[in-house]
Amino acid sequence: QVQLVESGGGLVQPGGSLRLSCAASGSIFSINSMGWYRQAPGKQRELVATITSGGSTNYADSVKGRFTISRDNAKNTVYLQMNSLKPEDTAVYYCNAAVVPSVILFRAYESDYWGQGTQVTVSS
Repeated sequence: QVQLVESGGGLVQPGGSLRLSCAASGSIFSINSMGWYRQAPGKQRELVATITSGGSTNYADSVKGRFTISRDNAKNTVYLQMNSLKPEDTAVYYCNAAVVPSVILFRAYESDYWGQGTQVTVSS
């Protein structure tokens, strides 16, 4: 009933930039925290950045100063601006959203949803 669709991944050279987008749709009353996670081959999925509905952000140390997370609440969309990309940033990036459902009976609940992932490859 809730779908998250990522876009913006691709191949970029070291030092380059990419902007990821994730749009949430479906039975949504509101979205609390949204975030980006990534998983490289042979590694665990790790948190990249999160942002609350009020705009408070949190970043992994490895991306601080290079990545910027933002959101458009009117569009239920979260973005990840990635600058100064490194080969180590190569991974599948997943969008996450903590969704409050539109049905009143269930409004006290918050459910996590995940996007399908978008590949980011940093290579020369």
